[in-house]
Amino acid sequence: MDAKLLADIRKDYRLAMLDEDVVGADPFPFFRRWFGEALSADITEVNAMTLATSDGEGRPHARIVLLKALDERGFTFFTNYESAKGRQMDHKPYAALVFFWKELERQVRIEGFTEQVSPEESDAYFVSRPIGSRIGAWASPQSTVIADRQILEERVQHFEAQYGSEHIPRPVFWGGYRVVPTSIEFWQGRSSRLHDRLEFHRETEHDPWERVRLAP
Repeated sequence: MDAKLLADIRKDYRLAMLDEDVVGADPFPFFRRWFGEALSADITEVNAMTLATSDGEGRPHARIVLLKALDERGFTFFTNYESAKGRQMDHKPYAALVFFWKELERQVRIEGFTEQVSPEESDAYFVSRPIGSRIGAWASPQSTVIADRQILEERVQHFEAQYGSEHIPRPVFWGGYRVVPTSIEFWQGRSSRLHDRLEFHRETEHDPWERVRLAP
């Protein structure tokens, strides 16, 4: 690809500004406000977030996952515990999340430590999933090498025959992780790349939040 074409791709952000008085002293209520505004803007996959983890050699890995729960403890998503990201978080229980809502010229960056949610929380979410998704959790040996698609389809047929539309139990290898934040940064695009960046940070989940403004 022509380097000049890449260099010429740019957009001047002018939709909004980000002020300390508006953000307040607690990042969670403000995140909910921004998330609500993103919902109202009909953004596709508004709960999609990049999850970054690292392996035993310190190499970073990133992928998109979906936010499925939010409370004062943190941001929760669900996956196979034996997947690559599950193994990475079990070995190094730290992660970063990024939301990017381009229609609103906004980004939220979150960093913190990870923990598995309780079995009760995982059970409650699992039963809310469509039947196909519950069967899929059983059928997919996530992140492992498979010879072809047919293997996956055969596994789906096997578990459909085993469980049908009756009660489908949650696999013990599947459940939720919570990212408990120690840093949350709100980014609002501004003109001439002079963006607004307000960051909240704390040492542990029990400490009060401190808020600072970062240079763009």
